[in-house]
Amino acid sequence: MSGSAVRAAKMALRKEIKQRIKALATEVRDAESVIVQRKLLATPEYQQAKRVCVYLDMDGEVRTDLILKDVFKAGKTCYVPRIIGPKMDMLRLNSWEDFEGLPRTIWNIRQPGDDDVRENCLETGGLDMIVMPGLGFSLDGKRLGRGKGYYDTYLNAYSEKFGKIPSLLALSFSAQICPDIPVDSHDVLMDCVLTPQ
Repeated sequence: MSGSAVRAAKMALRKEIKQRIKALATEVRDAESVIVQRKLLATPEYQQAKRVCVYLDMDGEVRTDLILKDVFKAGKTCYVPRIIGPKMDMLRLNSWEDFEGLPRTIWNIRQPGDDDVRENCLETGGLDMIVMPGLGFSLDGKRLGRGKGYYDTYLNAYSEKFGKIPSLLALSFSAQICPDIPVDSHDVLMDCVLTPQ
């Protein structure tokens, strides 16, 4: 499939998946979020990880509150994304109270403020794993993002610096699972896609 055909296929699939997520009742989203988070907490990747990056969920994504609370309870080092313009960094989050004090973006996502000086994981040894958001996933690890390329760009920069990437574990509602996802050469596969099933 050509680059333009892949882009067109991704655009159409994004529209379809957004409608499927929108149709999920709040109770279903909440219940599936709990199941998927508990599955992640039971994985060997998470249990062995010391430095973990967790996305801070927006409406329509699997919640990450239970994971964040467990990261702090287990004494792991937590990082969260901060997006400024085209750039995403993974910055240190110190506690649940620190999380609750974060400002919200125009997308209603909590993240460290633009002028908030925090430890950047790229400067202090990297990450063991990243909890990945996405719009759609296939069970063989393909991921459909929202089209801005933040995670692909970040993982490419990470790989250039460390010569590898962390374990990538994705969280998915049942409505986000697709038989296949169109991918480009720059798209990175997930090590594991966790679903409610």
